[in-house]
Amino acid sequence: MNIFQLIKKETLSFGHKTALIEGGHKLSYNDLIYAAQEIAGLLKKEGVTAYHRVCLLCDNSIDYVVLSLAVLSISAVIVPISPEHTKEEIKHILSEISADFLLFKKDFYRCDKADKFISPCLLAKTFFIKKIPVSKKVPREYYKINPAFIRFSSGTTGDSKGVVLSHETIMERTDAADKGLRITSEDSILWVLSMSFHFVVSILLFLRRGATIILCHHPFPDALIESINKYKATFIYASPFHYDLLINSDLLSPESLDSVRLAVSTTTKLSDRTAAAFLPKFGFCLAQAYGIIEVGLPFVNLSANHNKRNSVGQILPDYEVKIVNQNEAGVGMIYVKGKGLLDAYFSPWQNREDILEDGWFITGDLGKIDEDNFLTIVGRKQNVINFIGIKIFPLEVEAALNQYPLIEESMVYGKEHPIYGQLPVAKIILKNGADKRIDLQKLRRFCYKRLAAYKAPKEFICVNELPKTASGKIKR
Repeated sequence: MNIFQLIKKETLSFGHKTALIEGGHKLSYNDLIYAAQEIAGLLKKEGVTAYHRVCLLCDNSIDYVVLSLAVLSISAVIVPISPEHTKEEIKHILSEISADFLLFKKDFYRCDKADKFISPCLLAKTFFIKKIPVSKKVPREYYKINPAFIRFSSGTTGDSKGVVLSHETIMERTDAADKGLRITSEDSILWVLSMSFHFVVSILLFLRRGATIILCHHPFPDALIESINKYKATFIYASPFHYDLLINSDLLSPESLDSVRLAVSTTTKLSDRTAAAFLPKFGFCLAQAYGIIEVGLPFVNLSANHNKRNSVGQILPDYEVKIVNQNEAGVGMIYVKGKGLLDAYFSPWQNREDILEDGWFITGDLGKIDEDNFLTIVGRKQNVINFIGIKIFPLEVEAALNQYPLIEESMVYGKEHPIYGQLPVAKIILKNGADKRIDLQKLRRFCYKRLAAYKAPKEFICVNELPKTASGKIKR
């Protein structure tokens, strides 16, 4: 079973309908399927076959969707890489994932011995493809699960994982999510999130249902506001950061979102301030959702009850939830089980059975369930910073900071923010003799050369010591 073939089958009756809009460009479902198949043929000529891991380095675009479907159509495996990653980070991902090919957009990556990949089906026309010598032996289990997608979850020194999803798992989790989102061919969807981090449940579900996806990327935020005023969107899938922009824009009136039937807030916790300001301006509540790459989208708050605004809602029909090790306030660790759970971790390899506990996935998040079975998230995973829904691993950032000549030691943590979720902040100890008036601009430039921009600390605090455990480890 192949997710591309399923999309092709399910959209047969929508062939002439618009699938994707990007600026002044539109692509119908017929043209989308044709373009994906043509590019699949070009990929095969370059040596791409089933099970090959193809890293895709591309920004949000029609091209991103076409290339992804092309890879999936020949049963090769997509490994998304964000354009924000540094060359060192990309090199690390290629190694950890044992990539076979790197497919990248011009100007996003420079390397020797890359072949031009030219297609009239792509808006950018020219991409490049590089054959990568496989650095690690791939486990046998990989070939048994019909893999389709691997989302790498850390950088150069964080816990390397790589969430592996099969074609069957993607089908299950898109169907499961749709029991809350209820996407139809009548929907026009405003899209602003990074496809490098958000693609499987959302984009593939929208395509399966024959919806129209409006890409609001360049220039931002102008493209988003222009698309709202130009197209009668029925569905928005965005972060609290994006909704805050809409609230504060003088170019949008209360009637601007009259056609929207559902606006989902995801990636990070929706603040009371944003939720409270959205309702009076646009006349309806934001629907807060809780998504997990290992699980899918098990929660969407579809209640109109304002008292439930802080909740991520009741669990969707194909899932179960339980709270383990509750304290006196009912707060404990959130466990989830159901359809579409991950198939494996790639690096180091772990099968689903070894990851789950009697079928339950341990989210690492803390929460509580009220008398109406609404879940509220009250805490986050330790040692992970959630910046607009993107994970940042403190150990990775600390490893980069500790290379700076004037820094003796550092500790990175998440500072709560009403729009971004959490901001990475660093406490640093300067080496003896170092000027306490450290040049922060130089330090930031140092970080930007070694880390994706979103990982670099947004604030630096000089301290004389860091909290330590009895064994000498940093106390977090």
